[in-house]
Amino acid sequence: MELLIGQLLIVVRRMWKYRWVGLIVAWVTGVVGAVVVFVLPDRYEASARIYVDTQSILKPLMSGLAVQPNVEQQVTMLSRTLISRPNVEKLVRMADLDLKNQSKAQQEATIETVTSNLSIQSSGRDNLYILGYRDSDPETAKRVVQALVSIFVESSLGQTRQGTSTATTFINEQIKAYEAKLEEAETRLKEFRLKNLSNMAGDGKDSAAHIAELSAQLERARLEYREAVNARDAARAQLEAEKARGGAQTTAQSLLQESTANVSTPELDARLADLRRNLDALLQRYTDQHPDIIATRKLIKDLEEQKKKEMAELRKAAMNTPTASVGAGGSGSLAMQEITRILATTEVQVASLKARVDEYTSRYSQALGAMKTAPQVEAEAAQLNRDYAIHKRNYEELVQRREQASISGELDVASGVADFRVIDPPRANPKPVAPNRLLLLAGAMAGALGVGLFTTFAASQLRPVFHDANDLRARVELPILGVVTRLVTDADRARQRVELIRFSAGAGGLLAMFAVALTVLAVQLSRQVV
Repeated sequence: MELLIGQLLIVVRRMWKYRWVGLIVAWVTGVVGAVVVFVLPDRYEASARIYVDTQSILKPLMSGLAVQPNVEQQVTMLSRTLISRPNVEKLVRMADLDLKNQSKAQQEATIETVTSNLSIQSSGRDNLYILGYRDSDPETAKRVVQALVSIFVESSLGQTRQGTSTATTFINEQIKAYEAKLEEAETRLKEFRLKNLSNMAGDGKDSAAHIAELSAQLERARLEYREAVNARDAARAQLEAEKARGGAQTTAQSLLQESTANVSTPELDARLADLRRNLDALLQRYTDQHPDIIATRKLIKDLEEQKKKEMAELRKAAMNTPTASVGAGGSGSLAMQEITRILATTEVQVASLKARVDEYTSRYSQALGAMKTAPQVEAEAAQLNRDYAIHKRNYEELVQRREQASISGELDVASGVADFRVIDPPRANPKPVAPNRLLLLAGAMAGALGVGLFTTFAASQLRPVFHDANDLRARVELPILGVVTRLVTDADRARQRVELIRFSAGAGGLLAMFAVALTVLAVQLSRQVV
């Protein structure tokens, strides 16, 4: 610590040697600074406050039908990008700031000056914006702020309309492109269906479900065929027995009753079989409450009741005819005639069912043969349907977005992006807001003192003087044999006191000059406030 203090004392003693140089430089700097502070022109500020109302009664009502942009974000971004070169050039023309410009360099200087003096301040959540401009002429500052308010409002409307038009144009182009894609997909799907019409199953079923359905139909047809064959064989056996017994009355009646039990209605049976197959197919796709299923079940029930009635009538006719014939004496021949009729009916039913079995067998064989190519056909069909569905969905969404964009554009035109309300119109402050002469004068005084001290320090370092033998020994790194001491006389001491008084007077005069200047400025500012 002592070594550091000693070094500081050495530096101070060296600087003291060049104190007059530092004082002169401080005086020059102080005078120049004070003159500059007093010469600087006054600058006046004009400002305006704008409130941006982003709430609109139409937007909640049109929610879901129109696109709701983030208006607050748009206004915030607009306020940040308002001070751009195109807007500043427009501002210069509107405020007539370019009337005195004779060259392009002057025009550029004017644009740079206006850009640096413009200011836009936001109060955050309150949506209040303060537009300000500083100039040496208060009227000019007021005109610039008025022009800036106009540009601020017009820019928001122009950007909204331009954005809506651009979005609509882009969506229309995309719709045209997807229309072409959709037509191509429809053409490919139509050609594929025509080419593979025989291999594609109806009702949207795949090949496995189609074969399963054909197999079930074939089994039902075979069962009905066996039932018809058994009924035919029974009727044929009864006829042979009737012929063998000679047609006794009691035997004929019993055989006739047994044969009437096998009486059937082929037409109603075929219709019932078809309806039951349709009902099975509908149950695989719909619930029991579906209207088609309810109607099919009702139709089946009606046909079953009709079949019961016809069977009862046939049995009743078969039972009454032998009785009447017995009374007439010809019971055997009538019984054989009835059995013969029943046998003929069963023969017809057997032939019909055999044809049905053959048809279902052929279909089943063809379906099994098509199983080899069915997976490839189904895969191609699924891919074509998927591509078509994607293009159709995108097309429908784009059409919906176009309508939303149209409604949104009309909504923006009707209600505007926001309601701009001028809270405080453009007004120029009659008192200058810059420069702050008190602060600048204090800074000039501090700068003068700093420059003076720095000058003395620089001079002491450029032309050092050694006041101590130890300092000299440390610098030259040579042994010092001795030191010659200078005797200080009374005349020297008197001369030193005079120089000290002069230096103190010079430094005090510098400080007094700044103090007087600060006092004068303070008085002037107080008079301006009054």
